[in-house]
Amino acid sequence: MPQLVKGGKWVFGWSVVGPNGEAAIPPAAFDEYGFQPGEPVILLRGSQRSGGVGVARRETLAQSQIPLSKRALGEGRIDKDKRVIFPPQAGFREGERLLVARGSGLALGFVQRGPIYEEAVRHPEIEVFSE
Repeated sequence: MPQLVKGGKWVFGWSVVGPNGEAAIPPAAFDEYGFQPGEPVILLRGSQRSGGVGVARRETLAQSQIPLSKRALGEGRIDKDKRVIFPPQAGFREGERLLVARGSGLALGFVQRGPIYEEAVRHPEIEVFSE
């Protein structure tokens, strides 16, 4: 898992959105965040700067102080193939590349744009995960 710039976020790789709104979760991220196949997850709005979403386990968020009424975008699900299934309101398009980054300790980030995304584009060695 590379850190793109000194002091910057760590990234797990790129994930390509599939035809049904699904995106692979890199194995290291799946393990680090404790996801389980078949479980529902909460989607949190990403920042205005980087867009995208944070994907978090319900029980992890239940122990946090995050006001879900302001941040929650909706619910998704982890499928048997360790992919997150995003609902249409997440706004992702088939074929879109999302940068999977270590977020807070609460949510795994799927980043759409911004400085970290632009830096990642300059790193061809970052692994790409797709269905």
